[in-house]
Amino acid sequence: MSSAPRILLVDDTPENLDVLSGILEDLDCELLVATSGERALELAARRLPELILLDVMMPDMNGFEVCTRLKADLATTEIPIIFVTARTDDISQGFRVGGADYITKPINTDEVRARVRYQLERQAMVAELKSFNRELETKVRERTAELTIANRQLREEINERRYMQDRLNYLATHDFVTRLHNRNALEAHVSELLARIQIENLSATFLLIDIDRFRLINESCGCIAGDELLRQFADSVSGLLARTDFFARLGGDRFVVVTEGDGSDNGVELAQSILKHLEQFNFQWEDRQFKLAASIATLPLTRTIVSYDQVMLAADEVIFVAKRDARGAVFSLEEATKRSDLHKENINWASRLVDALQNQLFRAYFQLLEYFPAANNQAEPIYRLEVLLRLWDPQAQRMVSPGEFIGPAERLQLIPELDKWMINHVLALFARNPRLLERMDLISINLSAISIRESQLAQFIINCFKQHNLPANKFCFEITETQAIVNIDSARQFMQTLRDFGCHFALDDFGSGFASYAYLHQLAFDKIKIDGIFVRDMDTDPSHYAMIKSIIEMAASLDKEVIAEFVETAEVARQLHALGVQWGQGYHHHKPEELNYQALEQRLA
Repeated sequence: MSSAPRILLVDDTPENLDVLSGILEDLDCELLVATSGERALELAARRLPELILLDVMMPDMNGFEVCTRLKADLATTEIPIIFVTARTDDISQGFRVGGADYITKPINTDEVRARVRYQLERQAMVAELKSFNRELETKVRERTAELTIANRQLREEINERRYMQDRLNYLATHDFVTRLHNRNALEAHVSELLARIQIENLSATFLLIDIDRFRLINESCGCIAGDELLRQFADSVSGLLARTDFFARLGGDRFVVVTEGDGSDNGVELAQSILKHLEQFNFQWEDRQFKLAASIATLPLTRTIVSYDQVMLAADEVIFVAKRDARGAVFSLEEATKRSDLHKENINWASRLVDALQNQLFRAYFQLLEYFPAANNQAEPIYRLEVLLRLWDPQAQRMVSPGEFIGPAERLQLIPELDKWMINHVLALFARNPRLLERMDLISINLSAISIRESQLAQFIINCFKQHNLPANKFCFEITETQAIVNIDSARQFMQTLRDFGCHFALDDFGSGFASYAYLHQLAFDKIKIDGIFVRDMDTDPSHYAMIKSIIEMAASLDKEVIAEFVETAEVARQLHALGVQWGQGYHHHKPEELNYQALEQRLA
């Protein structure tokens, strides 16, 4: 707890001292009194008051001389002095000798208190600022010492004075755990390097390093052990790098080295030396010991690459193949292409999908569903359709099936953008053709479980319906289970919001996993779509027939409508109808075609 501020009152007239003391007694201050200049100098040097109220006219030594001597002493030079005088001529001289303020006689109570409070507050702020600066200087010195030990690259670049000036910038561009450059600094460095490559004869290589089995250590020993592993890994790899190499932590267990040299072979050699070095690296935590390995993607930076995003998308694609096919190895883009199960042109899905979104290369197809009770020759046909996503490849001049690009889109977290594109595209089409919408019973649109994690998706969909002025009860969203719904509460809120708005929901690929059954009880699905893997050969596989029969019986008990996909033969359609399935979908009924007014009009004619 801080002590009360001290105020020294200096006046050779006791009555004046009594008046000032009475005025200041309610300010919670410690008052010191001196009746002469010599006594004032002694008290000021010994007690160091926060403020001095100094009378000008005193017999032995006037106030101006007292002030001059106080200001000449280093111990008292910063103490603010308020002159107390009845002569206006004294004011300017008081400021010349170092006075901070003045009080005129006869003394005004409010004036005295206001001027004293101001000087005390100002003095307290100055003291607090000095204390803060001292603490900051101490912290800066300590932090600089740590950085000198942990990162020999920064040791040569940073000295104490520059660190103080650039501290905020440093914290914004460095990783807290490893003290390496962070993602922001990496993006700035790579972007600047790519710009130089465009105009200079410069060779550089981008190395993406992914630590293998980091999650095992993190979860078995705890996050503190995981952080220590990252620090030791960063320190160990730093010793292999040249001063000009740029080393950064991308996040999680991923690191990046950007090296400049005579050719891409230098980057490969560096990557191989890192792997060889890690063979001797052992991480010990308490009584456990772990061997460390990594997978490394190498990507030469050439003039064909113009952005940081393009670099990261390509490197991420290579590291994905590396970790899938052969952990603990160095992979180039060419090598990853050879090992990939995909067509050679499909290795760089990341940049292809980004370009497709920007260049409007996605297409909406549709497939009509068959209403099985149609055999009863109802008076009016009932039409339903599912909208399907396709991708046009302008180079190969072919349509790419979802089986090729949906997986990469989900892995790269681009699937929400595709889902939003499809929703807006379909609603816009039917808004332009309201007569076609009137003839439709239901239009189904797929949503990935990844997409519904976005907190604003429900509002986005509602806004689309309002923008196009379409009835929500004409549309059904099919939630696919390619990735499990990770947050049941948020999924429930998402679905309930749209159900309250009028939309329907179907659980797609039902039966393919145990999660499907749990979802039916926890989420607001009103339709079940049987996984086509059971439907396709139910007429020849008794186990699949039995599976479908049990799903239909369960759905009936829960009052859920059933749809069967992959209906490819008349016999399968007949058996589904006999089991009580209402809707069938597959090539037997309709092969998908591009969604447009003419195609729909022809099909509904």
